[in-house]
Amino acid sequence: MKTVLLLLLGALSLFTNLVRADDKPAPVAANSKDYRNVGVDEFDKLRVEKVNVVLDVRTAKEFAAGHIESAVNIDWNGPDFEKQAGTLDKSKTYLVHCAGGVRSAKASDKLTSLKFKSVVNLEGGLKAWEKAGKPVVK
Repeated sequence: MKTVLLLLLGALSLFTNLVRADDKPAPVAANSKDYRNVGVDEFDKLRVEKVNVVLDVRTAKEFAAGHIESAVNIDWNGPDFEKQAGTLDKSKTYLVHCAGGVRSAKASDKLTSLKFKSVVNLEGGLKAWEKAGKPVVK
């Protein structure tokens, strides 16, 4: 009986470590004061204000396949994301998105840690944008 209990505890520990893998979304509570999560409609309203910058953090290949008009592309998984982001004007508002929302949440967290003043993350990413019938440039 003790052996079964020890095996179950070991499996639970292993499962917990797998759940904490790097691909999970950033916890909302940890960054809720640093950047704002918004839905498609609010993101679109902010996008039409030309002072705001749409930042697409997907790969160059994903970006080429279709992106939001006038978006700037910096690959979150690229080796120089932080360096490229450092060249941006930190006083502007950045509207960040990826394909589904995971990378953009991580990128938004990084941007706020780099002292960007205003960062907004699109919940659901480009998939939610397209599902809502919003335009994509190809």
